[in-house]
Amino acid sequence: MSLSVNLRHQLAGIEVQVSFDAPPGITVLFGRSGSGKTTVINAVAGLLNPESGRISLDDTVLFDSNRGINLPTHKRQLGYVFQDGRLFPHLSVQANLTYGQRFKTPRPDGPTLDDVCDLLGIIQLMDRRIGALSGGEKQRVAIGRALLSHPRMLLMDEPLASLDSARKAEILPYLERLRDHTNIPILYVSHSMTEVARLATTVVVLENGQIARAGAAEQVLSDPDMVRQLGVREAGSVLPATILHHHDDGLSELEFSGGRLFLPRMDVAIGVQTRVRILAQDIILSLTTSPDLSALNILAVQIITIRDGTGPGVIIQMQCGDERLLARITRRSADRMKLKPGDNVHAVIKAVSIARTDIGTG
Repeated sequence: MSLSVNLRHQLAGIEVQVSFDAPPGITVLFGRSGSGKTTVINAVAGLLNPESGRISLDDTVLFDSNRGINLPTHKRQLGYVFQDGRLFPHLSVQANLTYGQRFKTPRPDGPTLDDVCDLLGIIQLMDRRIGALSGGEKQRVAIGRALLSHPRMLLMDEPLASLDSARKAEILPYLERLRDHTNIPILYVSHSMTEVARLATTVVVLENGQIARAGAAEQVLSDPDMVRQLGVREAGSVLPATILHHHDDGLSELEFSGGRLFLPRMDVAIGVQTRVRILAQDIILSLTTSPDLSALNILAVQIITIRDGTGPGVIIQMQCGDERLLARITRRSADRMKLKPGDNVHAVIKAVSIARTDIGTG
């Protein structure tokens, strides 16, 4: 199942004009505040009537200005999860969950209450009142309620924005499970690079109402042209890797197409697929390898491009196996090393520089 969006809508001071496809998985609408993300997701939901365009979900046309089609929200079979959950405080968790079942369209493959409770880890919360839940627990219940309406697609508008760092870290694994263990596509609005790197299969970057870049997450995030939109301190790459071994010294060893990585021990079974986000500023480049280096991760790479930044730095895109990495170093260092496209160098990454929140599954 996939979503196709083509719309134009004039807002105060900005014209939103976008065209993209959202395939199965999580498609993240990413951009700064005011870039048009919520306008797009609300148009898909039927909460906003675009001036023109067409929106379809597989063979169902949700909106078509030329044909005069505009399905009401309640007929679009979409589940919407807002920032604040919007649960009923006078009802228990179980009553909130089953409330969503009242509006479901019967589907033989739709999730049951037990399925949702197992997926989101909320079985122990069933008898509790909403006021007794943490922010992360409330959002899991809100997601469960949406799932139990048997939606054809989930819409999530910055569902973690109101949570602190600890609660975000708590709920991210459940969102990964939702992506990997259901066949429900998700359109997800965010301006958090951690969420994008952990969750996205497809990224649509919006800037001033226009699409700056769209494509597979690994390709978009490792594109040096995207550094300005993503932020120089947030620039980096996402590597798909497999857990190979857990060592007694507190490190986990991962394997990917460009070699092996040592990271702080992960509570994940051997053989599980992971996604590792490596920030450009955490990579050092070297012309040679040295046994005297304390860093455990030394990867053979080939320079693809070197781009000047706005300050004293440059962004270097490199090929490493089948993947691409970004490194941010000073122009002075690049000149001293006489770096140029085509050079074979080594990317040096400290194991402890990669935050646990930047390592996900899937």
